[in-house]
Amino acid sequence: MVNLQPWYHGNITRSKAEDLLSKAAKDGSFLLRDSESIQGAYALCVLYQNCVYTYRILPNEERRLSVQASEGVPIRFFSVISDLVEHYYKENMGLVTHLQFPVQKEEERAEDPEEETEPINIPPQLPPRNFFPVPSNNESKEVQSEPPKGTELVRPSISETFLQKFQNLDTSSVPEEHLKAIQEYFKVSVCLDAEMVQNGNPTLPHLKKLTNGLCKNLNSEITRTLPTLELFQKALDQQLSPGLGRQRSQVSESSLVPVASRLEQLTKLLYSIEDKTKSAVFESVGYDGGHRKSLIPPVTFEVKSDSLGISTKMYLKVDVEAGKVIFKKSKEGSEDKYFMHNKILQLVKSQKVHTRLVIVVETEKEKVQRKEYVFEDSKKREGFCQLLQQMKNKHSDKPEPDMITIFIGTWNMGNANPPSNITSWFKSKGQGKTRDDTADHIPHDIYVIGTQEDQLGEREWMDVIKNTLREITNISFKPVAIHTLWNIRLVVLAKPEHENRISHVFSDSVKTGIANALGNKGAVGISFMFNGTSFGFVNSHLTSGSEKKLRRNQNYISILRFLNLGDKKLNPFDITHRFTHLFWLGDLNYRIDMPSVEAENIVTKIKQQQYQELLSKDQLTIEKKDSKVFLHYEEEEITFAPTYRFERETRERYAYTKAKATGTKYNLPSWCDRVLWKSYPLAYVVCQSYGCTNDIMTSDHSPVFATFEIGVTSQFVSKNNPNNESQGGIKFMNCVANLMTKSKTKFSIEYHSSCLESFVKSSEGENVEHKEGCLKVRFGSQVELTPIISDPEYLLDQHILISVKSTDSDESYGEGCVALRSAESSSTDFIISLTHHGEMTGTLIGTIQLRTSEGKQTEKLYDFVKIERDDTAVSKGKSEDGRPPEMFDNPLYGSREMPKLSGRKEQDSQRPNRKDQLTPQDAFFPFPKILEVEGERPPPVPTPRNRSFTYSETKPPCNLQPPGLKKPVVPSRSDCGILPKIPPSLPAKSRPDPPPTKPRDYRESSELPSKGRPRVDGLLRPTQTVSKEVNQEAVQVSKKGRSVK
Repeated sequence: MVNLQPWYHGNITRSKAEDLLSKAAKDGSFLLRDSESIQGAYALCVLYQNCVYTYRILPNEERRLSVQASEGVPIRFFSVISDLVEHYYKENMGLVTHLQFPVQKEEERAEDPEEETEPINIPPQLPPRNFFPVPSNNESKEVQSEPPKGTELVRPSISETFLQKFQNLDTSSVPEEHLKAIQEYFKVSVCLDAEMVQNGNPTLPHLKKLTNGLCKNLNSEITRTLPTLELFQKALDQQLSPGLGRQRSQVSESSLVPVASRLEQLTKLLYSIEDKTKSAVFESVGYDGGHRKSLIPPVTFEVKSDSLGISTKMYLKVDVEAGKVIFKKSKEGSEDKYFMHNKILQLVKSQKVHTRLVIVVETEKEKVQRKEYVFEDSKKREGFCQLLQQMKNKHSDKPEPDMITIFIGTWNMGNANPPSNITSWFKSKGQGKTRDDTADHIPHDIYVIGTQEDQLGEREWMDVIKNTLREITNISFKPVAIHTLWNIRLVVLAKPEHENRISHVFSDSVKTGIANALGNKGAVGISFMFNGTSFGFVNSHLTSGSEKKLRRNQNYISILRFLNLGDKKLNPFDITHRFTHLFWLGDLNYRIDMPSVEAENIVTKIKQQQYQELLSKDQLTIEKKDSKVFLHYEEEEITFAPTYRFERETRERYAYTKAKATGTKYNLPSWCDRVLWKSYPLAYVVCQSYGCTNDIMTSDHSPVFATFEIGVTSQFVSKNNPNNESQGGIKFMNCVANLMTKSKTKFSIEYHSSCLESFVKSSEGENVEHKEGCLKVRFGSQVELTPIISDPEYLLDQHILISVKSTDSDESYGEGCVALRSAESSSTDFIISLTHHGEMTGTLIGTIQLRTSEGKQTEKLYDFVKIERDDTAVSKGKSEDGRPPEMFDNPLYGSREMPKLSGRKEQDSQRPNRKDQLTPQDAFFPFPKILEVEGERPPPVPTPRNRSFTYSETKPPCNLQPPGLKKPVVPSRSDCGILPKIPPSLPAKSRPDPPPTKPRDYRESSELPSKGRPRVDGLLRPTQTVSKEVNQEAVQVSKKGRSVK
């Protein structure tokens, strides 16, 4: 078998193969790997004169293998890959040199075989089969009386085990006939079921027969009751046309139908009858539910209002169901003065004073008025803003939502049953960035719950979640999907109103346990479309142990490569590029990298809430910073204590020592449980909360929660006349790829997007430079893409996925993403990072030009909340130069703070232009509606080539630098992939000084500092002739981002 050959490396990456051959450093060194582009094909990599040559090995229709050769070279076919390799050990067989030194697989690290620091929870295994198999009729009685040879009766058989347990139970209340049936099953039938399982039949028919017999009376009662309930339901069903003949009962008379299914059917009917009766009665009397039945009751906030320098106490009552905010001078005062939802135009939050809020309202005279209030604390202000957003969304006249909220939870349950009350987890209560009590009744649109070491059954855990959500929200959430790999589970539920908005649901799993064969470690994933926005969720449980950091990194890469989710048409892209929003959660098991002797010191710092010093030693933070894992992912700031390893039934003590046969094992307190995310550039996503609970203590891990506001798009229907609508266009020009590779093959670019009818491929590029292990490829011809819809409201929310591919092997050398919104105003230069299988592989620079039809975009719900920068000399909404103060995005409602530019750019950013006051609109990559069962994109058909190999040089990696810049620039999250136009600079005296700032202590407040996170999802610069001075200033500013490695 090929898997047993030392030179076969399986699914290693192209760059990994080049590195292994470089280390071998001998001419004739070779290895074989799987092709990344064609299933069933291989790639033969050979080292010669410090260069790597790659030959494709392709199967024909008869599954015979041959090396893809140059013209004029005879083709030889082989049935077995080992015969092919042996043949090319001979000289002069058409390769650059004959095969001589096989490069073997890297040995597994010494720590891998060691015992896991956490127990491996293997699915339940049957005890040794010491029962006697039932003989056939032609076997003699002597065979029955003798146990099988070689069987040692060390432990009792499965039959004896169950009988012993059964005898110790109190059976006084059980009927005699039931006792006999159970005893008979344990004596004989359980062995028969075990034998059938051994032979591949896991249905346990004898157990089903027993349960049906025990529930005989219950079955008959259900059979008698169900027709009555069905008849009652039909009478209440208003959609049933009168005069229809009697329909046959849906009740099956078969006794083989599981009792659980019949009970579930009975329960559903009872719920249906109750709901339909309520609906009919409420409608007949005109009852709207009232506040006692509303999902979100009215909430009153105590605030202070400054009038003529006098502080006055007031009360703001938010009535979400009625759609109005009531302004009262006393708590029990008159409710005559109020503003309806459509008269509340905007909420403006102060950056300097975290309790201050300005409410912009429209008065009766159609004038705009600003009302300024100060709340008790910042959490109350956030709760007020969330309630008003919920009110605006509830009473919106839009048929589809443009913003939803998502709850994401992860919990290692420690193989223990959950406590009876886990509501604090779903309410985001505990430590860290938490929600205010006033937001308790605001339900999220989607709940995503990932668990590890979860011993409950799927249905049992689903019932726990649904009952908890029903208790909190009074809503029966609909399951979207559930997927389990051993004890790793991911559950997704959504509001019933979103049931028809969710489609294209996929799920998959990847094992990363010992030898990648055991599922005690690994990941499960679920993906779906919400209208026009794609979502992916991954719940992973990575290798445990403080010293196994590199193994965890390998787990991440394996999951990234082999988890199969999302649109199958995007096969050149892994899951990091397939979704508008990808969330990665779970017990990632990264630890605090400190000596075990520091354990007490770590606990002391945790008690003092000195988290930053410990986070600087967090393995995930370090590995992420070094671009080894979770490249370009984001994580909200951690302001809660480490969630592992607690002493069970308390959160006051960490149990960081564990006695083992080899000595004391240390598990230092660590942030093992995390939630990260990666979104397309300019896509709207805001983390509202990130923390852990304090009161759920059955496991040695604390549950972690994170909640998000996310912009979504609907299936677009243009309002313009299609006959008069001008055709749109997307042009890519002057593209240059800087690739971190030793290959000298030729390349082309593929452009993918749902706004295109199909993907578009560019012409072959020109390799213009190859030095220091870096290849520069220039694509001279421009590529014009024709979108299916040219309306700007649709087109500006789209993204173009880019893949730089080898024309020889059709393998991708790097993928990236460009947001069309970045080219909204004019032709724009862009720089995007290219990644492949989680590694940085280069950059792509070029120019993008967008042409749309006439039209304008509607305002989104997430534009409703803004943040206002306060300067020391600002008075009543005016800055020093008399203009209104600058608006920018709240760290809790879209952290995209623009970099500080000098000169006129800084002043221009403060102009009261409404467009400048809006947060960047949401951007998305909506995959087209596809069938639930669809084939993958067919593999490319091999074509004759001028050469039989991909030529590579083994040189040290280069520093990728786009032309014209001393150092590649990585924009912050706030840049969103675009550097704004830079007008000529102003004299120095016209430039306002930045206000002085001082650090805050965030331990006593839920407000978190706004910080720009580095991101390389596309630094774009407008093509405009500017002065040399301004260019230099822009470069200096851009150097604030971290460099591309």
